[in-house]
Amino acid sequence: MRRARWWCVLANPGRALRGKVAIAGVADTAVGVLPGRTPMELCVEAALGAIEDAGLTRADVDGLLTCNAMAQPLMYHAEAMAEYLQIFPRYCLSVGAGGGTTFSIIHHAASAIVTGMADVIVVAMGDSLRSSLTREQATQVQASTGHPQFEQPYGATVPAYYALIAQAHMAEYGTTAEQLAGIAVACRQHAALNPTAQMRDPITVDDVLSSRLIADPLHLLDCSLVSDGGSAIVLCSAERAADLAHDPVYFLGAGEGHSHEHISAARSLTTSAAREAGQRAFAMAGLGPDDMDFAQLYDCFTPTVLVELEDLGFCAKGEGGAFVESGALAPGGSLPVNTHGGLLSHCHPGNPGSMFALTEAVWQLRHAAGDRQVAAARHGLVHAQGGIMSSHTALVLSREAV
Repeated sequence: MRRARWWCVLANPGRALRGKVAIAGVADTAVGVLPGRTPMELCVEAALGAIEDAGLTRADVDGLLTCNAMAQPLMYHAEAMAEYLQIFPRYCLSVGAGGGTTFSIIHHAASAIVTGMADVIVVAMGDSLRSSLTREQATQVQASTGHPQFEQPYGATVPAYYALIAQAHMAEYGTTAEQLAGIAVACRQHAALNPTAQMRDPITVDDVLSSRLIADPLHLLDCSLVSDGGSAIVLCSAERAADLAHDPVYFLGAGEGHSHEHISAARSLTTSAAREAGQRAFAMAGLGPDDMDFAQLYDCFTPTVLVELEDLGFCAKGEGGAFVESGALAPGGSLPVNTHGGLLSHCHPGNPGSMFALTEAVWQLRHAAGDRQVAAARHGLVHAQGGIMSSHTALVLSREAV
């Protein structure tokens, strides 16, 4: 399978962040259906777990970054979380960039550490979309995403917008519903190896295609879960991380790309700003797609993964369907994708969903992922997007500082 080589011709960017910051602690809460657990409680549990995992205490933390919760929104979310945790940070911020929030917030934290704004930063997120929102509230959230003048009046919801992307890819490149379904099957194969995943029962391509049609051509199993859960990490300098409880996982590269806010304004339905995000992240890291031992890709719907695989350079444009059919994404494949099960099978509690891909990447690079461990994993890419394929951030992580 031919892979794009655009990353190797980019000009060498400034690499002030490369290898200077590491992830020293990670923690997830239980996921799925967690009645009686508020988003704040889930966020706090994850934060305390990550601090403990790093071998630190709350007194060591002087930075806190969070994302507001849909089910329990707070005007000053990060500050309220700091108050609840009884930490008193000199760097405190709540960020919202949709599903890409987790990764966009990481390079801000890394910059804060390198510039001396903070020494130890906790990034924590939690929400309880499954237990805390009624069906009517959840439907309203889905329906309110579109442009109020040009999209909402026509009644489309989020699945319909992603169905447009699937239809466009099918029309332009001959992609099939079976190839899209193969993405869901691969994610479930990974989830079956993960005892924390919300959905672990094996599925087949036929199971996906026979599940309820949501927005043509997307079936129920082409769509991500709705979940409760919280997740957190601890970031600090590479030097400090070397003396803590676990082998550091180093931050090597980051890149963002922004193409539109509303799908009706998108320049293309088959090429996204993941391309620019990936180019920038790989260039900063001095690595390329062929160097990645795994990838954690945002999989709110199956066509999202297809476009990301192509735009991030793991296969050529239009070859995503064949790449999936080759078995590359599955356990033991040439590019295991979403080794925890992803949003399709592990969990999706809204904006915090990508946090679980990040903690999974850390476990993979620590070589602590158990039955789902990617053999001899050295480097990994994590990528997420917010909106409707709108705002993209890619990160390159590694066991090696340089």
